Amino acid sequence: MQKLILNSIILISLFSLISCGGEDYSPKPRAYFRIDLPEKSYQKFDTIFPYSFEYPSYAVIKRNNTTILDDKYWININFPTYNATIHITYKTVKNNLDSLVESARKFVDKHISKATSIKEKAYENVENNVFGVVYNIKGNSVASSYQFFVTDRKKHYIRGALYFNMPPSNDSLAPVIDFIEKDIDHLISTLKWK
Repeated sequence: MQKLILNSIILISLFSLISCGGEDYSPKPRAYFRIDLPEKSYQKFDTIFPYSFEYPSYAVIKRNNTTILDDKYWININFPTYNATIHITYKTVKNNLDSLVESARKFVDKHISKATSIKEKAYENVENNVFGVVYNIKGNSVASSYQFFVTDRKKHYIRGALYFNMPPSNDSLAPVIDFIEKDIDHLISTLKWK
């Protein structure tokens, strides 16, 4: 009986020593929550503003509360579920289109130090008289991954930028960024001037 207990203690001690892995332990990587994306559906934004478009039904439009007269048509399209906002700024073109376009490029250029790539795509919708550029900015710590400007080249100019209201971690946000990018593309394709 004593021999059996001694053998059991030795066997348990041996298994304990073997099971201790030592140096090669690595913790499991951090996991991210599953992101449920809703079905795409859109509604019309058609008010007294000098422009109209379709925006996602799962988004909320809020007027930007600025006091400057030229900013009265600025809005924010909020995605509460994803803590994201598309900031829309509107300007009247008065022989200043070149400076407005340059200003949009400067906002994109601010991301160069964090970006791994910046893809620029021209946009043109002759039927609605909408012309512009869409910027897809890649990089894990880029603050705004999708920006654009559109204009009729005579009177109207809109600039938009997607921001998340949290520290950027675009690798984990990639599904949501792709999802909202499609919404922005839809917004631009349905944009009409008044």
